[in-house]
Amino acid sequence: MDHFEYRDATLYAEDVKISDIAAQVGTPFYCYSSATLRHHYRVLADAMAQAGLPDTLICFSVKANSNIAVIGTLAQLGAGADIVSQGELMRALKAGIPAEKIVFSGVGKTAEEMRVALTAGIAQFNVESLDEIDVLARVAQEMSLTAQIALRVNPDVDAGTHEKISTGKAENKFGIAWEDAEAAYAHAAALDGIEASGIDIHIGSQITDLAPFRAAFEKTADLLGRLRAAGHRITRLDLGGGLGVPYQKNNETPPDPVAYARMIHETLGDAECQIILEPGRLIAANAGILVSSVVRAKRGQAKNFMIIDAAMTELLRPTLYGAHHHIAPVEQSGDENNNDQWDVVGPVCESGDFLGLARSLPEMQSGDLLAVFTAGAYGAVLGSNYNTRPAAPEVLVDGKRFEIVRKRPNYEDMLRTESLPDWLG
Repeated sequence: MDHFEYRDATLYAEDVKISDIAAQVGTPFYCYSSATLRHHYRVLADAMAQAGLPDTLICFSVKANSNIAVIGTLAQLGAGADIVSQGELMRALKAGIPAEKIVFSGVGKTAEEMRVALTAGIAQFNVESLDEIDVLARVAQEMSLTAQIALRVNPDVDAGTHEKISTGKAENKFGIAWEDAEAAYAHAAALDGIEASGIDIHIGSQITDLAPFRAAFEKTADLLGRLRAAGHRITRLDLGGGLGVPYQKNNETPPDPVAYARMIHETLGDAECQIILEPGRLIAANAGILVSSVVRAKRGQAKNFMIIDAAMTELLRPTLYGAHHHIAPVEQSGDENNNDQWDVVGPVCESGDFLGLARSLPEMQSGDLLAVFTAGAYGAVLGSNYNTRPAAPEVLVDGKRFEIVRKRPNYEDMLRTESLPDWLG
């Protein structure tokens, strides 16, 4: 569900016309709906509570959308944050997420990042190797602190998702091998400066079937029993994220959060642990669109091209993953019988620069607006300045009001961090 809808053939974000935002902000730009962000968070939170899992901490995955206004909107609802870098920690804290609701994931944490996170007082480090455990223990001892950790164990479960967003198979870089898990907990228990109080798993992203989750959670329940039998005090289960969202309208049916929560209760409800979830896409994807202007329509011998002012620099997912995003005019014509097939492409000098292939659209004129849907997750965060393109601004809508929450830099801003060496001056 989202709060982008057509009224009198014009696309609105909540109660604001997209065309009015475009007139003030220019294109391309990202537009986020506060109501949609709140709705998706509450649906998941309510589902967990109704399933009998009230001790659940929902940590928004900052890598999905790191705008502090988006994070701040969720912070007001009680969300925590799942971070993978010191920069994301700074964003989460600035947005109002309490440190005690932040978990630090990722395979490449440095000692300096560990020190900063320990100083902030975060809830938990999700550690992914014996070397990381040793480094964190040493850093914590130097600071006379104890780091709470969960060991991320790799359950070797195929989530059936795209190979580039799979994280729970044996060949993926994430986590400690399942067969080595008990030895890793014994290793951690022998060290000062850390307390291994949790189990962490994450099997992938954009998962559209509950079966892989059930397989992973059943293995987690078994591991929990064996760890407790060995004397380990486990009080937290971090189950990651990964629930999919519908990118192709009327063609995808991802799992219902209610069914997901019920399945967690069935597999882990008697564990007497706090449950931590790390949704990102589930909350943010359908809460955002990318709005672009048509530069020109170009008819070719083999294909027709709709050239727009957004590009792979604004939405990399189609180029990177072959991902599908629904694309539609901001102003509906009402006559789809005259539509043709168009490749919707950007101005970047790469043949791989496209946002959609073979889309049924009318022949649009220069300046007409197009909306690319489900762009609220892994849109702006994967953006780049390739071809020296200024980053697209981000706009947050709340009812009848909207505000630019990240402005578009000018070219002076972009060049300010660079300089000519003396011998070229």
